[in-house]
Amino acid sequence: MSDFYSYSLSLSRKARSRIKGHAPCVLWFTGLSGSGKSTIANLVDQGLNAAGRHTYLIDGDNLRGGLSRDLGFSDADRSENIRRAAEVANLMADAGLIVITALISPFRSDREMARRLVGETRFIEIFVDVPIDLAEARDTKGLYHRARRGELKQFTGIDSPYEAPLNADLRLDAATVNASALADKVLAKLDIDRVANNAGLGAMPHPHA
Repeated sequence: MSDFYSYSLSLSRKARSRIKGHAPCVLWFTGLSGSGKSTIANLVDQGLNAAGRHTYLIDGDNLRGGLSRDLGFSDADRSENIRRAAEVANLMADAGLIVITALISPFRSDREMARRLVGETRFIEIFVDVPIDLAEARDTKGLYHRARRGELKQFTGIDSPYEAPLNADLRLDAATVNASALADKVLAKLDIDRVANNAGLGAMPHPHA
């Protein structure tokens, strides 16, 4: 028998969202290392902030340096890393924020777990799609080079798989379109996405309108 019990909170999600003036959601960026996830996510964060939206960006590298610094890169540790990120994102969305995550999150099952945890109407999976050879060419940290030399084990795309989304809510072609234009595409989607309307708060205006 568990010694932990869920405490019923007086304020609802909708009540917390109402004082923010916009609907909460989780924008879940996924893609290979070097695909441009963090760059695009940061631009989206800036755009939403300029429009007066309340946001928070969770970046995979920063998460690994803090909350998940005890984890390695085994399949089990990767899954736990995503679980922690999803739990934090869910709490922040409950507080009324638009949460932006930029994590490789290589396994479909983990991303589906995150979607279930956050909720179908609040979760937007964004696939930053780029061929691995281009991601490797853009790698300023030299991680792919080190992985190919055997210095980094279980590196996604080299000796650990990346399972691309089959039905992402939004696919960004990072091979042919620049980061700024892709960020604008994400911001435009928020105008019409079901998340805003389902929260009963109306659609989120385009920051550039």
